[in-house]
Formats: sequence, C-alpha cells, structure tokens
Amino acid sequence: MGIESIHENYVKSRRLTVLADHFSQLLPEDATVLDVGSGDGGLAAAILDRKATLHFKGLDTLVREHTHIPVDVFDGQTIPAANKSHDYVLFSDVLHHTEDPMILLREAVRVARRGLVIKDHLVSGLFAQPTLRFMDEVGNRRFGVKLPHNYWRPRQWDTAFEELRLHREDYCTQLGLYPFWANWCFGRSLHFITRLGIDNGETISTAENPV
Repeated sequence: MGIESIHENYVKSRRLTVLADHFSQLLPEDATVLDVGSGDGGLAAAILDRKATLHFKGLDTLVREHTHIPVDVFDGQTIPAANKSHDYVLFSDVLHHTEDPMILLREAVRVARRGLVIKDHLVSGLFAQPTLRFMDEVGNRRFGVKLPHNYWRPRQWDTAFEELRLHREDYCTQLGLYPFWANWCFGRSLHFITRLGIDNGETISTAENPV
C-alpha cells in the first residue's frame, strides 16, 4: 500500500470527522458561515450533520460539478460579499495555500460580523517545515492544488491577529487528526484550530464546551 493510499484510507476520513467535531463546537447556533476554499462542501456538510441550525455558503476558485452546499466562484483574493454580511468566515487549511494570507484575512475581517474560525498549520518544533511540506505533497499534489508551502510560525499568526484586532476566544493545538501511531510525527503541535472574535465589544458563547 502506497503513501497516498494510506492517506486516503486512514487519514482523510478521520480528518473530516475530527475537524467537523471541532468546528461544530466552535460555531454558535444559528450562525451564518462563509466557508472560503470550501471545495465540494464536504466539511460544511459534516458540520451541519452535527449542528443543523448553522447556515453555510461556500467560496472556491474552482466550483465543482457537485457540491454539498451552495458554492460560488471567486478570484482567491477578494471575497464577493458585503461588509459584515456573515456571522463567521471559515478557513480550513486554506491560508497556507496562498502567497499572502493577510489578503484573505483582511477580507474575512471585512465580511464577518462576529469572527473567524481557522484551522491551519504551525511551524513549531523539530523538522516542522519538511514535515508540513511532506503532508501537503501527499495530500494535495495529485489534485493540482497550489502548494506555495507558506507556513507561518506562531509569532507570525499572533502578529497578524494583533494587526487585524482579532482576539482568541478558543484555541487548540492538540486536534487528534491522526491515529496514535502517526500523531507523534504528523500531529505534534503542527496544527491549530481557533475561533477569533473581532474587537467590537461583543462576547459570544457556545452551547458546548470550548475546544
């Protein structure tokens, strides 16, 4: 069994389940969510299975023939939505595929009323860069996904959030994305998921326990 087959059989479905669990806890009931880089909307559909009161819309640079949620095309930089038109903007392993994550982060702050939810990578620990590059190559290269390998260190994320006046409401680096035998290499502290509030004086809470 090759590396790509192992990824498909043991990683991909588990990753979808785990991320859907995390995001469904982070997003409050009845929120409107713009999923940027939504692909076929499979993650959004899995989140909706767990919290049916959410309202999803997707954006992607290439709209697939069959999608689980409504998906519109966009240019990868400018979000085609009005200011403060969605409660949350969601990025799941999208920003490290861009040349400049700040472009989309600024757009998300413009569009979001309440905050952002993000899952992405961290350059943290021994051999972090080559490990992240390897994971991206295995998971995405064969699908023609753009791979600039633009991974940020924790301080880069912190600086971006400070500049955009975003504050952490929930934050986790132990996501459980991989089976125990793979977590020591591919899990570690290479991933994070967070809900960020926009500094406008509002505080929100979710029904579930925070991640």
